[in-house]
Amino acid sequence: MYQHQGDSVIKLTRLNRALCVLGLVSSFTAMAESATDEVMVVTASQTAHPELTAPASVSYVTREDLDQLVVNDVAEAIRKLPGININPGTSYGRNEIKIRGLAADYTLLLVNGRRINSRDALTSAYGNDFDLSSIPMSAVERIEVIRGPMSSLYGADALGGVVNVILRKPTEDVQGSVGYQYDGITKGSGGDTHKLNAYVSGALVPDTLLANLIVEKSDRDAWRTNKSVNPDTDVLEERDELNIFSNLKWLVNQQQDIDLDLLYSKDDRDADWNNWGRAVNNVQELERYNVALTHNGYWENFDSRLRYSFDESKLMDDSELNGAVGDIKQTNNTVDVQLSGYVGDHLLTGGAEYRDIKLKNNLTLGSGSVSYNQAAVYLQDEFSLGDLAITLGGRFDDHEVYGGEFSPRAYAVYKINDNWVVKGGVGKAFKAPSLNQYSDAYSVLACRGACSVVGNPNLKAETSLSYELGTSYEASRWGAGLTLFENDIEDMIQAENWDRVKTELSYFNVDEAEVKGVETMAWFDLTDTITVSANYMYTSAEDKNTKKDLILTPKHTANVQIDWQALDNLHAYTSYQYTGSQYVRSGEKLDGYGTLDLGARYEAIKNLNLKLGVTNLTDEERDDTATQLDYILKARSVYAGISYDF
Repeated sequence: MYQHQGDSVIKLTRLNRALCVLGLVSSFTAMAESATDEVMVVTASQTAHPELTAPASVSYVTREDLDQLVVNDVAEAIRKLPGININPGTSYGRNEIKIRGLAADYTLLLVNGRRINSRDALTSAYGNDFDLSSIPMSAVERIEVIRGPMSSLYGADALGGVVNVILRKPTEDVQGSVGYQYDGITKGSGGDTHKLNAYVSGALVPDTLLANLIVEKSDRDAWRTNKSVNPDTDVLEERDELNIFSNLKWLVNQQQDIDLDLLYSKDDRDADWNNWGRAVNNVQELERYNVALTHNGYWENFDSRLRYSFDESKLMDDSELNGAVGDIKQTNNTVDVQLSGYVGDHLLTGGAEYRDIKLKNNLTLGSGSVSYNQAAVYLQDEFSLGDLAITLGGRFDDHEVYGGEFSPRAYAVYKINDNWVVKGGVGKAFKAPSLNQYSDAYSVLACRGACSVVGNPNLKAETSLSYELGTSYEASRWGAGLTLFENDIEDMIQAENWDRVKTELSYFNVDEAEVKGVETMAWFDLTDTITVSANYMYTSAEDKNTKKDLILTPKHTANVQIDWQALDNLHAYTSYQYTGSQYVRSGEKLDGYGTLDLGARYEAIKNLNLKLGVTNLTDEERDDTATQLDYILKARSVYAGISYDF
């Protein structure tokens, strides 16, 4: 279910204004499901809850939703959910997920509940996009998004929220699919994307050993446009990706099973970037291995999970600005255990986690390598007092460099009736500086090669106190919700701005930052075949010391979608997305913009599906300031796809 300052006036065309008015009073839950078709979500508490009564602000995208769309990564899949803003992490087409106005560093990315992270190898500006692209979309069963801090369960990096990608499990019966999709940009040169995928699942030993295999291959040509300041540079980089996922499940007996997850990703990038009017070539080739072994127990009075995961990212970084070829490797080892069960009327969930992170980088680390480890324990209690459901939790993290930090959380859900709830809570969260931020052995080229950024060992860990209060109603033919939120962050880490004089920059703590706002959402079944859904978010994100807005944080975002089940075998949609004005690091303000998309999915014969559509139908362009900074919107594009299920 799909569910800074002075920015008081939004300049819109007549069409945009009409669509945005609808977004101001409602929120987006595309492919909306009725109250009788509940999807159980698990990320909010590590226990199953319907979306309406989950102890957090949660939304999700299902496998059925993804089948209707053409998306290349997780960011594109969730970009229309409430509270989400997808901003380019760089001006060359690398995206990052921002939740409720906080930078991508504050979004924790999970795969089947475990961390996936290559940020230290790639630095903050690049890691999120490489992480997102390493997950084959044809392997995704569901994506759950928690809006708001969740350090009480997941620890550091979850100040903004959590994105949990839940992958397909193998099936007893044999099933599979093959597919191809094409995406072509109608202006400029290049930019064509071709993607092939195949999926197969079944029992190797009936009732005992199940397995699946998903292979996805994607190639995109670099895209150039005369909108660029330097027409000899690329707006979107060339990308060649190969993602392979496999899950092997051993059904030991009725009380135990063992999962082996294998994820391999190869992601090669090649682009000519604009460096003060000169085109410089940048090549990055990332190879990634992710292995997880999990034992699940379903005992008489409790459930258990014991898991080990290994994640290794190897990067070859060859840029004309580096002066040498980078040989970089990040290794993450994690062991975690969790128990969950009832003690009287209390559902208790507790666990422990140990993580060890190592980084080798011949370009940025004078010492050659750095490492740190982190251990944690957590406990959560869920219980009810009549119609009031209460969740209390806390987690203690012990960071090798930054010591101990306790993150408590309290959340309540009051059920007015079966369709209407009021819920809210308060929680504390923290984020330790990353290796590149705190280690003075770390130095990376920046300012397009004119300066370097070094770590600051005197940085403090960031902490936040967050509040939210909301209400949601969901019936068989319509639903709506409103949520107020506030996140007060102390010691927020910021990078120094380049004054075109300094040759060495670093990071510093901001005493206090405040991010607050409101989310609205609604969906309506206008007829048995037509559903309208929309969302709107207003965000105020401010450095309390300087009174300036935080960068790349639009005050207004809105989404509207109309879904039409024209025939049993034909589904069509129209969607509009608006992103408001925002400031960038240079202090300049970029105007807001909106895009309109059309798409359809048609089952030509049984199990043979065709997709066709247009993104950015009106060929919207960003303003001159954005264009001068190389933040160029992807031009009108057409896409087509074909898939066969068996």
